[in-house]
Amino acid sequence: MAEHTVKAFTEELDAITQEVARMGGLAEAAINDSLSAVGRRDTELAQLVIQRDAKIDAAQREIEKRAIKLFALRQPMASDLRVVLTAWRIAGELERVGDLAKNIAKRTLILNQAEPIQLTRSVERMGKIAAAHLKQVIDAYANKDLQAAITVWHADDNIDAHYNSLFRELLTYMIEDPRMISSCAHLLFIAKNLERVGDHGTNIAEYIHFLVTGEEIATQRPRGDADVAD
Repeated sequence: MAEHTVKAFTEELDAITQEVARMGGLAEAAINDSLSAVGRRDTELAQLVIQRDAKIDAAQREIEKRAIKLFALRQPMASDLRVVLTAWRIAGELERVGDLAKNIAKRTLILNQAEPIQLTRSVERMGKIAAAHLKQVIDAYANKDLQAAITVWHADDNIDAHYNSLFRELLTYMIEDPRMISSCAHLLFIAKNLERVGDHGTNIAEYIHFLVTGEEIATQRPRGDADVAD
């Protein structure tokens, strides 16, 4: 392969990696803004999160187009193949994260029409943990930092523990005050969405392991996959 061709190929691989990192930033911002909208009862911000989801979807489509072009024209092998395949797979995970942020924002619009509920703060705390893990794994991808990715992978059970605790709190709240059932149910859906953000972060950590080592993680993962809730 001629030197200029090798250079162009390297630049294309760098470009798709940078695009995934940029998409990760959009997904991270969407989660953080959706959490802020919940905590501040900010209807306008929630609507912005919903509107901006289109940018995340567009970023995924762009990454897919780049990946298909690289597969078709460059026929990457070995580590180069892993770069392209990992970018494609992570883009899919980030698109789901964007959907989860949008779902949280939609729930917020409904919650804002009811009386404030104290357990919103507990949801925010859980959300901050999920958002922090997402940021860590996106940074790990950008830096090809295997150890950081493994740290996030092992930390998923922390998010699960927060969700289980919050589930019990919300259930108790609903039993004690039936008037709060509707609001608590929406908070429960938000908490479930945040737990799934953690699952997607765990998936991304696994893809980073594959990218760096060429192998799947051999040990059993902390928790299985989950799809996006309505």
